[in-house]
Amino acid sequence: MSKRADEDYDPDGSRLPVKIDSTSNGEFMPQPISRANEHGNALAHEQAETFAKKLGLSRRGFLTSTCGAASTLLAMNAANAAAGKTGGGFNIPAAAAFEPDLADSVLGGDDFIFDIQGHHTGPLETWRDDPARFKKRFVFKFQPQSNCDYPAPDEDIGFMNCFTSDAFAKEIFLDSDTDLAVLTFSPSPVERMSLTYSEAAATRELVDGMKGTNRLLLHGRSIPNLPGDIERMPEVVEEWGISAWKTYTQYGPDLASGWWFTDPVGERFIEAVRDSGVKLVCVHKGLPLPFPAMGEKNLGYRLCTDIGPVAKANPDITFIVYHSGFDITMTEGPYVRGKPVGGIDHLIDSLLDNGIPPNSNVYAELGTTWRELMKDPDQASHSIGKLLKYVGEDRLVWGTDCIWYGSPQDQIQAFRTFQISAEHQEKYGYPAITPQIRAKVFGLNAAVPYGISAAEIKAQTQGDAVAASRENYKNQTDPSFLTYGPRTRREFLKFIRSGHA
Repeated sequence: MSKRADEDYDPDGSRLPVKIDSTSNGEFMPQPISRANEHGNALAHEQAETFAKKLGLSRRGFLTSTCGAASTLLAMNAANAAAGKTGGGFNIPAAAAFEPDLADSVLGGDDFIFDIQGHHTGPLETWRDDPARFKKRFVFKFQPQSNCDYPAPDEDIGFMNCFTSDAFAKEIFLDSDTDLAVLTFSPSPVERMSLTYSEAAATRELVDGMKGTNRLLLHGRSIPNLPGDIERMPEVVEEWGISAWKTYTQYGPDLASGWWFTDPVGERFIEAVRDSGVKLVCVHKGLPLPFPAMGEKNLGYRLCTDIGPVAKANPDITFIVYHSGFDITMTEGPYVRGKPVGGIDHLIDSLLDNGIPPNSNVYAELGTTWRELMKDPDQASHSIGKLLKYVGEDRLVWGTDCIWYGSPQDQIQAFRTFQISAEHQEKYGYPAITPQIRAKVFGLNAAVPYGISAAEIKAQTQGDAVAASRENYKNQTDPSFLTYGPRTRREFLKFIRSGHA
């Protein structure tokens, strides 16, 4: 990766290591941050100046340290407390802001971290060679994230390197503690995939490096109401060695129709899944897809209505509900059966209505969900507490939706330190987030349906190419602290109108 000697490396420390902002993953309109978030960001900047001087560091040097992350999370605690948000918080000693060893002990860790939702676009050459891709490249150019540290010297297309496999490898495997990841797909017809199977497989080879280590797994995409998708499933399994299926019930031909697992389309898909031998289904639920051609009717397919019935009818198949049914337009509170329709409560309703007990064949995934929840400790407390209580502490799994949010390290550090308040634990029956629960959520839970051994992966990766790169990188750590998705309404609408899907 080539390094640019300009403002893109943020030498003055203008970016915080914990990214509390309005970025979207491209599936929903960016949401304004709260006044408490604005207060927390402002306080974090003030404290960075103070503690950097105390430690004899530049602002940039301080913010790239664990003390910088600790200071930022502590600022968020203070701002949330001032706003009367007491449902939870980041459990960090105040001294961690200026004591490096203490910060390392609190924010570091050796948990197995398995991120089951990663994204990037296809490589530079395919965007240049494909007229359709080349035409829509400018939606990425006009996002601020196109000023990353590794664009090629090509004004027409070089900025796309900010969103491809090089960016993914750096942000996920060098700038975060992630051990293993799954590269997944966005909703689109097969001929318009922004990341093809061959491109995804090339990234897998890039990441795996030496010694046969498998640090990157692949999804197979199948949206059964798109022509040919079900028929292609055997070929996808045979050719690409996928580990699970990714699907979207809210998506359909011409973006105009969705489907349910319980209707004929869904039933045919389930049979194809069973026949494929890959009996792990990851389904997008919750975040409403925003494509202009979709009407109000299609929004209903984002709901978890069909999750309980399909899990009950197919106990031999495992379902991972991406985003946990979380809806960005709703505020998560205590679980209320049957109300409101939508959000995490609706997933819980569907499970309870169909007699699906905790720790069964339904998992809940945290991609984008945790990133939004960590802005609001009350919603975070209720959401994580409900999922642990009703879906099960063995069935909550880690995902980040990165690289759209840049490196997931801030999400990791926030979850490492978040605790549900004693008040919420007592009042709502939520469990405390113990080290054992964190370890399960970070990777041990997802290892089960993916059929991998966390211990074996840890042993294999200790001396692989990525581990060696990480060790060398420690001497010149330079995280971007960038987010890669649209951050404003204008950027988002450009992204959607480009036909990126």
